Amino acid sequence: MTDQRHNGGGARPNIPASALSEMDRIAMLQTAHQAADLSRAAILPHFRIPITVENKAQDASFDPVTVADRAAEQVIRDHIARHWPEHGLIGEEFGLTRETAHVQWIIDPIDGTRSFIIGSPLWGTLIGATCEAVPVLGLLDQPFTKERFYAGAQGAYLQTPQSPQPRPLATRACASLENAVLTTTHPDHIQETADLERFYSLKSRVQLSRYGGDCYAYGLLAAGFIDLVVETGLNTYDIAALIPIVEQAGGKITTWEGEPAIHGGRIIAAGDPALHEAAMNVLANPFG
Repeated sequence: MTDQRHNGGGARPNIPASALSEMDRIAMLQTAHQAADLSRAAILPHFRIPITVENKAQDASFDPVTVADRAAEQVIRDHIARHWPEHGLIGEEFGLTRETAHVQWIIDPIDGTRSFIIGSPLWGTLIGATCEAVPVLGLLDQPFTKERFYAGAQGAYLQTPQSPQPRPLATRACASLENAVLTTTHPDHIQETADLERFYSLKSRVQLSRYGGDCYAYGLLAAGFIDLVVETGLNTYDIAALIPIVEQAGGKITTWEGEPAIHGGRIIAAGDPALHEAAMNVLANPFG
C-alpha cells in the first residue's frame, strides 16, 4: 500500500463523513496499519508469560487489564496523534481526547483480555475510525497468529503469513437458522435474564453454537466461517472497528433493535442479511 499518510503540520477544518476525501481514507487506513504494527511489538513480549493482572471493576465482577493493554493503547494513540493531530481519540484504557472532533479514532488495545491472560489466542487489537459518527475504517489485528482483518471504503481484506497479499473477505450465504453457526463470547456476559432467555431461544434453533472469540469471531464471520454473532453489554470501542469489516464483507451488523451498532449495547452480526432478519425476529419474539 502506498504510504500517503498525513504528517501533521497543523489541524485542518473538520469535515462531514460524506466529504472525507478518498486520499484521507487511504492515508488513515495506512496509519491504522502502522499503529497495529507498533501495538504487536508492544503486546507480544507479554503473551503466554506470567503477568500481573489488575481488576478494573468497581463491583464484584472481573474486568482485567494488564501492562500489555496499556502499552499497546499508548503506542497506538501516540502514533495517531502524530499523524492526525486534529482527530479525536477514544480508547478503553485512557479515555477520550478532543471529543468535539468530527473524526474520532476508537481503540481497544486488547479486545479479549480474559483470553489473553489464559494464553488463548482468541483476542485482538481493534483500531477503528468514524467521521460524524459514521464508521469509515476498521482493523482487527491478531498479533500472535499475525492475521489482520481490515476494511476501508473499498471492501474488506485479510492478510496472513500464509497469504501476505491481501485477499478479499466475503461472508457466506446462510438464510435459515437451522443451518447457521452461532457464537457469543460467553452467556455469562449476558446480564439481563430476559436477554439470556432470548439468546437461548435463538441458540436452540441453530445448527451449531460455540462460545469464545470476542472480536475474533467477527473476523471469522467476515471470512465466511461463522453465520451469527450475538452479544450484549458492548462498548463503542468493542465494536466500532468491526462494523466496516462485517459490512464490507457483505454482512449486516446492528443492535437487537435494528439500530446502528456504533454505540455498542446489544449487538447482532450476521453474514447473510436474510439470516439477520430471522435472528432478529427470534430475539424480539423468543417464544413466538
